[in-house]
Amino acid sequence: MAFKEHPTFDILLLIARPAAGKSEVIAHLKNTPLPQRITSFHIGEFRELDDFPMIWTWFEEDAILTDLGHPRLYTDVEGNFLYVYLWDLLIRRIDLEYDKILRDNPDFHQEGTVVIEFARGSSHGGFRRAFEHLSENIAQRLAILYIDVSWEESLRKNRARFNPERPDSILEHGLSDRKMEALYRDSDWEEIRSANPETITIQGVSVPYVVFENNDDVTTQGGAALTERLSTALQTLYEKYTGSQKG
Repeated sequence: MAFKEHPTFDILLLIARPAAGKSEVIAHLKNTPLPQRITSFHIGEFRELDDFPMIWTWFEEDAILTDLGHPRLYTDVEGNFLYVYLWDLLIRRIDLEYDKILRDNPDFHQEGTVVIEFARGSSHGGFRRAFEHLSENIAQRLAILYIDVSWEESLRKNRARFNPERPDSILEHGLSDRKMEALYRDSDWEEIRSANPETITIQGVSVPYVVFENNDDVTTQGGAALTERLSTALQTLYEKYTGSQKG
């Protein structure tokens, strides 16, 4: 790892079931003053890469195409992806957006962190398939925070957060119970974790991870309780991260 003035992650990947608390963690980071964010969470000035806005753009574009009388490109009229490989395209888009950050500022990571967020279910390849499409450039700088909630808790929070007036909102979007069941009930995370107790190999790189327990929904509670638990998790992850970078 190149010398950095501040002890921060280069890239932090937040993954989980839908509505597990990823976006709430990011909102908490945004609302934490930079000096404390660096000290407590090892996150500097950060850029966020989230595939949900990409997906929502597809929904909007397909609706426009339908209105114009043209074939839809990405989804059917119920919002289901037309092709499984579109999940891969989303990860490749994240790769591309990251490359643009470094193109425009090769020294970005001297002070900055990229925070990547996505959810995946086994029905469309799971996290394993997503990891296959993360670039080596990302893998070499990556640490993973998995936010752990049960399927039942994911379903509950998905229902609770949905605001039909703002379906495009990062913090207020939601899926129907039927889609949640079809896409996300089954997860391959525990299978991946059991085979990789300390690190996950992505593009030949050993990437450290930590599990953040959130079945009690500390991310919605926020405040000092979230700060304490998130700080503990990210301090542990940063120790693993700096160790793996030295290795």
